Amino acid sequence: MSTEPDPAVVELASHLFDLARNGAAAELAAYLDAGVPAELTNDRGDTLVMLAAYHGHPDAVRVLLERGADPDRANDRGQTPLAGAVFKGETEVVRALVAAGADPDAGSPSARDAAGMFGKSELLALFG
Repeated sequence: MSTEPDPAVVELASHLFDLARNGAAAELAAYLDAGVPAELTNDRGDTLVMLAAYHGHPDAVRVLLERGADPDRANDRGQTPLAGAVFKGETEVVRALVAAGADPDAGSPSARDAAGMFGKSELLALFG
Protein backbone atom coordinates (compact mmCIF):
# COMPACT_ATOMS: atom_id res chain seq x y z
CA MET A 1 0.00 0.00 0.00
CA SER A 2 1.35 3.40 -0.99
CA THR A 3 1.71 6.17 1.57
CA GLU A 4 1.35 8.79 -1.16
CA PRO A 5 -2.15 10.25 -1.50
CA ASP A 6 -4.03 9.39 -4.66
CA PRO A 7 -3.75 12.46 -6.96
CA ALA A 8 -7.39 12.07 -8.05
CA VAL A 9 -8.56 12.16 -4.43
CA VAL A 10 -6.41 15.22 -3.71
CA GLU A 11 -7.82 16.94 -6.79
CA LEU A 12 -11.40 16.15 -5.73
CA ALA A 13 -10.77 17.40 -2.19
CA SER A 14 -9.24 20.61 -3.56
CA HIS A 15 -12.30 21.08 -5.74
CA LEU A 16 -14.60 20.62 -2.73
CA PHE A 17 -12.69 23.17 -0.67
CA ASP A 18 -12.93 25.61 -3.59
CA LEU A 19 -16.69 25.03 -3.76
CA ALA A 20 -16.96 25.90 -0.07
CA ARG A 21 -14.79 29.03 -0.46
CA ASN A 22 -16.90 30.13 -3.43
CA GLY A 23 -20.26 29.36 -1.82
CA ALA A 24 -21.41 26.80 -4.38
CA ALA A 25 -24.21 25.47 -2.17
CA ALA A 26 -26.01 23.33 -4.75
CA GLU A 27 -22.81 21.63 -5.89
CA LEU A 28 -21.72 21.00 -2.31
CA ALA A 29 -25.14 19.51 -1.56
CA ALA A 30 -24.81 17.13 -4.51
CA TYR A 31 -21.38 15.92 -3.39
CA LEU A 32 -22.48 15.51 0.22
CA ASP A 33 -25.63 13.68 -0.84
CA ALA A 34 -23.41 11.36 -2.90
CA GLY A 35 -21.35 10.47 0.17
CA VAL A 36 -18.63 13.07 0.66
CA PRO A 37 -18.22 13.53 4.43
CA ALA A 38 -19.50 16.85 5.74
CA GLU A 39 -16.50 16.93 8.10
CA LEU A 40 -13.85 16.79 5.37
CA THR A 41 -10.82 18.83 6.47
CA ASN A 42 -7.80 20.28 4.72
CA ASP A 43 -4.19 20.15 5.90
CA ARG A 44 -4.86 23.02 8.35
CA GLY A 45 -7.89 21.38 9.91
CA ASP A 46 -10.34 23.69 8.15
CA THR A 47 -13.66 22.02 7.45
CA LEU A 48 -15.87 22.83 4.50
CA VAL A 49 -18.18 24.77 6.83
CA MET A 50 -15.22 26.76 8.18
CA LEU A 51 -14.27 27.84 4.66
CA ALA A 52 -17.84 28.65 3.64
CA ALA A 53 -18.38 30.63 6.86
CA TYR A 54 -15.12 32.57 6.64
CA HIS A 55 -15.79 33.51 3.03
CA GLY A 56 -19.32 34.70 3.78
CA HIS A 57 -21.60 32.14 2.15
CA PRO A 58 -24.67 31.55 4.35
CA ASP A 59 -26.42 29.23 1.88
CA ALA A 60 -23.39 26.96 1.66
CA VAL A 61 -23.08 27.04 5.45
CA ARG A 62 -26.73 25.97 5.80
CA VAL A 63 -26.29 23.14 3.25
CA LEU A 64 -23.29 21.83 5.14
CA LEU A 65 -24.96 22.11 8.55
CA GLU A 66 -28.11 20.38 7.28
CA ARG A 67 -25.92 17.48 6.17
CA GLY A 68 -24.10 17.00 9.43
CA ALA A 69 -21.25 19.50 9.56
CA ASP A 70 -20.26 20.35 13.14
CA PRO A 71 -20.75 24.09 13.69
CA ASP A 72 -18.21 24.06 16.54
CA ARG A 73 -15.37 22.04 15.01
CA ALA A 74 -12.20 24.07 15.43
CA ASN A 75 -9.32 24.05 12.99
CA ASP A 76 -5.71 23.34 13.96
CA ARG A 77 -5.37 26.89 15.30
CA GLY A 78 -8.39 26.55 17.59
CA GLN A 79 -10.65 28.75 15.44
CA THR A 80 -14.32 27.87 14.93
CA PRO A 81 -16.55 28.72 11.97
CA LEU A 82 -18.53 31.12 14.17
CA ALA A 83 -15.41 33.00 15.28
CA GLY A 84 -14.29 33.24 11.65
CA ALA A 85 -17.65 34.62 10.58
CA VAL A 86 -17.58 37.15 13.43
CA PHE A 87 -14.06 38.25 12.49
CA LYS A 88 -15.16 38.80 8.89
CA GLY A 89 -18.42 40.52 9.95
CA GLU A 90 -20.61 38.01 8.13
CA THR A 91 -23.95 38.61 9.89
CA GLU A 92 -26.02 36.11 7.87
CA VAL A 93 -23.43 33.38 8.37
CA VAL A 94 -23.39 34.13 12.10
CA ARG A 95 -27.20 33.83 12.14
CA ALA A 96 -27.06 30.47 10.31
CA LEU A 97 -24.44 29.07 12.67
CA VAL A 98 -26.22 30.29 15.81
CA ALA A 99 -29.50 28.83 14.51
CA ALA A 100 -27.71 25.48 14.13
CA GLY A 101 -26.56 25.61 17.74
CA ALA A 102 -23.01 26.93 17.37
CA ASP A 103 -21.45 27.71 20.74
CA PRO A 104 -20.24 31.33 20.87
CA ASP A 105 -17.80 30.34 23.64
CA ALA A 106 -16.09 27.50 21.73
CA GLY A 107 -12.61 27.88 20.30
CA SER A 108 -9.79 30.26 20.92
CA PRO A 109 -10.45 33.05 20.61
CA SER A 110 -14.15 32.33 20.91
CA ALA A 111 -16.72 34.09 18.74
CA ARG A 112 -17.83 36.01 21.81
CA ASP A 113 -14.24 37.14 22.45
CA ALA A 114 -13.76 38.07 18.79
CA ALA A 115 -16.95 40.14 18.76
CA GLY A 116 -15.75 42.01 21.83
CA MET A 117 -12.19 42.50 20.50
CA PHE A 118 -13.38 43.88 17.17
CA GLY A 119 -16.27 45.97 18.51
CA LYS A 120 -18.95 43.93 16.77
CA SER A 121 -21.70 44.50 19.31
CA GLU A 122 -24.42 43.78 16.71
CA LEU A 123 -23.01 40.26 16.32
CA LEU A 124 -22.48 39.85 20.06
CA ALA A 125 -26.19 40.56 20.50
CA LEU A 126 -27.01 37.50 18.34
CA PHE A 127 -25.49 35.18 20.94
CA GLY A 128 -28.27 35.78 23.45
